[in-house]
Amino acid sequence: MVDATDFKNAMSSLTSAVNIVTTVGESGFHGFTASAVCSVTDTPPTLLVCMNKSSRSHAHFVENKVLTVNVLGAQHEQLSNAFASSKLSSDERFALGKWSELETGSPVLADALVSFDCKISDIQEVGTHTIFICPIVAIQKNQEDQALVYFNRAYHQVGETEIV
Repeated sequence: MVDATDFKNAMSSLTSAVNIVTTVGESGFHGFTASAVCSVTDTPPTLLVCMNKSSRSHAHFVENKVLTVNVLGAQHEQLSNAFASSKLSSDERFALGKWSELETGSPVLADALVSFDCKISDIQEVGTHTIFICPIVAIQKNQEDQALVYFNRAYHQVGETEIV
């Protein structure tokens, strides 16, 4: 078996998009920063989202059975840190961005590169995490821009830059 520290060190070499995943329900708005998001299939369009079971908002995602994956642009590093922080309340986190909604009502970040509004159709527990299987019910895409990615335990920007 591979040691957890060795695994984490090796995974730091896997470049990942940075996302804020949100939900809404009777208990209000909740969200977290995630890099463990990927496509499952395009027929039907479905995403996979992984979340640590110890997260304070975990129970809300399980209960609400809806979520939105907001893919962050290069300008969202502070917002990503806010949603990763255990020091800020949900109200404080959501006060930092401009939000709307699509079909499920989950918060959609107005200037996200793209937002995938989803229902949660299946929930699997694996070790310390929960895997949400999420059919997409709506998409909001903004103009192409630089993306925020996480590599080697640090944020980086990728994408085309305008040459003047």
